[in-house]
Amino acid sequence: MNDRDTLKDHRREVKIFKNRIVLAAFCLVLLTGLLLSRLFVLQVVQYKELSTKSDENRIHLKPIPPTRGLIYDTHGILLADNKPSFNLSLIKERIKDLDATVRDLATLINISEEEIQGFYKRLRKRRAPYEPVPLKHGLTEEEIAIISVNEQRFTGVEIEAQLVRFYPQAEPFAHAVGYVGKINERELKQLDPQKYSGMRSIGKIGVERFYEEDLLGQVGYQEVETNARGRVLRVLNQQDPQPGVNLTLYLDSYLQQVSYEALAGKRGAIVAIEPKTGGILAMVSQPAYDPNLFVSGIPYKTYSALRDHPDRPLYNRASLGEYPPASTIKPMLALAALDLGVREPSYKIFDPGYYKLPNKPRLYRNWKRGGHGWVNLERAVYVSNDTYFYDLALNMGIDDLHDYLTKFGLGIRTAMDVAEQRPGLIPSREWKEGVKGVPWFPGETLISGIGQGYMLSTPLQLATATAVIANRGKWIQPKLLKSASGEIKRELPTAPKSIEVSNPAYWDFVNESMRKVVHDPRGTANYRIGKDLQYTMAGKTGTAQVVGIKQNERYDAKKLKKIHHDHGLFIAFAPIENPQIAIAVIVENGGGGSSAAAPVARKVLDAYLLPKLAEQRLAVSKPE
Repeated sequence: MNDRDTLKDHRREVKIFKNRIVLAAFCLVLLTGLLLSRLFVLQVVQYKELSTKSDENRIHLKPIPPTRGLIYDTHGILLADNKPSFNLSLIKERIKDLDATVRDLATLINISEEEIQGFYKRLRKRRAPYEPVPLKHGLTEEEIAIISVNEQRFTGVEIEAQLVRFYPQAEPFAHAVGYVGKINERELKQLDPQKYSGMRSIGKIGVERFYEEDLLGQVGYQEVETNARGRVLRVLNQQDPQPGVNLTLYLDSYLQQVSYEALAGKRGAIVAIEPKTGGILAMVSQPAYDPNLFVSGIPYKTYSALRDHPDRPLYNRASLGEYPPASTIKPMLALAALDLGVREPSYKIFDPGYYKLPNKPRLYRNWKRGGHGWVNLERAVYVSNDTYFYDLALNMGIDDLHDYLTKFGLGIRTAMDVAEQRPGLIPSREWKEGVKGVPWFPGETLISGIGQGYMLSTPLQLATATAVIANRGKWIQPKLLKSASGEIKRELPTAPKSIEVSNPAYWDFVNESMRKVVHDPRGTANYRIGKDLQYTMAGKTGTAQVVGIKQNERYDAKKLKKIHHDHGLFIAFAPIENPQIAIAVIVENGGGGSSAAAPVARKVLDAYLLPKLAEQRLAVSKPE
């Protein structure tokens, strides 16, 4: 027996071994119990919650953009269409070297540096995995063929088809119909993410903007199953999108084109309204631009050229342009003077060619240097005598003048559905004290009587006021929308109250004075447009001064830059017996209203009213 056997304690070793087995068994049972309890919690207690999360990881909702509603003119001609377009799109998750792929594609087709920068900018925005990001919009057939031939070289590159907005009439309707453009970051923060899921464009201006909610439609969805990497395996369920509402406008394509051409080479605006309905038949601003440039993203250089152009083609002069209304307000002031008892039709003043406030040296001059001699109210309108209206305004007072002109829609936003419209300004004593902090002066009342000074109005407002005169005070609110294929969600404003006068004969008086503007040999518009006129027209010329002329100087356009020439204005409605159309025209820096604006108005009125031209208009307007 050796020493090692003597030293061993078998009992102790067996005891230690048994303790270890018990401890191991206890740990095993404990861990098994923990595992089973965790499985119980996961499989029983949290089953619904975890199964839902599991489905969310596996099943996704993929938005299907709706088809945007179409826009037609009054005869059914398309003004805003949707046409197929093909984009070159990249899926980042499927491309090993994104930069190299972009460079290789740029060697095959023309991809500008601006398009590449835009791609990387879009790539940085929040998006779903495996969502295609456009690199180039509007591929040509040749570009599509080149990409298709080289398709095997590029993993993660695809040609994506989509419907994009297209404006077949382009420039003439740019300001009225407007355009859609890419949703920017500011808009993205304000928009309902569910409504605009999968959408890339939104109405920016015009009808497209005002009726955005109606034109948009309702997004559809696909319930798709994806793998762990986000790739779609199959479609489980689909809810089809609902297309947007189609809109028919009062705008007349032929009349709009005539208006656009009548202003060709000029800066200005035309608004024509149907008095009986308030329908806006034409609304043109010149110069214009091609709205199709904005649909898929306008290049920065192109946009800068439009934005910085001295003629401001992006500016909608028809509803945003605020100009002194000049003598176009004289028929309205004549009605106010009669209705308020400030003047009788027979009241005369002697015009020496100027008006002078008592004890004041300043002369307020009539446009005709030597004056018109003895002038009553009717003659003061049709020869556009300033001296008479200086005196009339002073006797009426600025506050009554303000209140009455507001009844015609001047100084307030009146159109029902024009997205961009400014209120203009009809000044008052209260307005000046509040804004300028100084009192009103009598001389300011005088120049307000001829539509100058602080007074401002838009062509849309002047056309509206003219329609009110044509309706003998009855208010029909101007509007672009004629009908829609579905319910319009937009809440529209109500019209102001109609003008009630103490004697209906006052309307006859105003109409006759405006008739003589065109048809009387002494009328300011007779020489330019009164000859061989085949229908009766009531009109009023206006010449808005742009720069001040010193007391003893004469206005000489030759000594002034073009931008400082007077604005020419003209308002009219016809035929007088049964008004079918009311119009307002402004030609910026065009000179006198009779020479610059009245001939433009006649071209539009002839196109609408003359039988032969009207037949041509209807024939051209028939949709194919």
